[in-house]
Amino acid sequence: MKSLLASGLLALLVATPALSQTPATRDPAQIQAGTYAVDPHHTQVGWRVSHMGFSNYAGGFSDVSGTLDLQPKNPAAAKLTIKIPVASVTTTSAKLTDELKGDQWLDAGKFPDITFVSTKVAPEGKDKAKVTGNLTLHGVTKPVTLDVTLVGAGVNPLSKKVTVGFDATGTLKRSEFGVKTYVPLIGDDLHLTIAGAFERQD
Repeated sequence: MKSLLASGLLALLVATPALSQTPATRDPAQIQAGTYAVDPHHTQVGWRVSHMGFSNYAGGFSDVSGTLDLQPKNPAAAKLTIKIPVASVTTTSAKLTDELKGDQWLDAGKFPDITFVSTKVAPEGKDKAKVTGNLTLHGVTKPVTLDVTLVGAGVNPLSKKVTVGFDATGTLKRSEFGVKTYVPLIGDDLHLTIAGAFERQD
């Protein structure tokens, strides 16, 4: 019995292709140019706001979509467009999550999407940039600048797709976008953290 089990295990290991252990590169010169689409399964948009000064309360959004036109030899020419469904907002409290979707807060029924369209990319060193764009939230459009850092690029060993990833951070005043509920008791500064993964389109 043990011999049969060992033989089966060996056959399974032989039949399973080994994943490439080649790490993703952080060298922009090795990134492939082209149009990339957001990988929604591995992209996270997080937010954080002060809760009455007692805690920094965090939540997130999912189901992000969008495109990135990337030219590594001319990073300033990059173009980024992102769409985030407001109804995807989530917190650790089901009650609060429902409230945030309502008309006192984000009003997902009237304003179903948050969008960001880049207008300027300013490289800062080898792997960083400031990306400025028009953010539309709650029906209001204003410029917002994100601090972006390259995480890595290469071929995803599972999907076999050319992939590039970035981390981005930024801060906005929610009251400037018409989301004024409980300001200043609930903080006006909304801190964003974005883990973005993009797959090149063939």
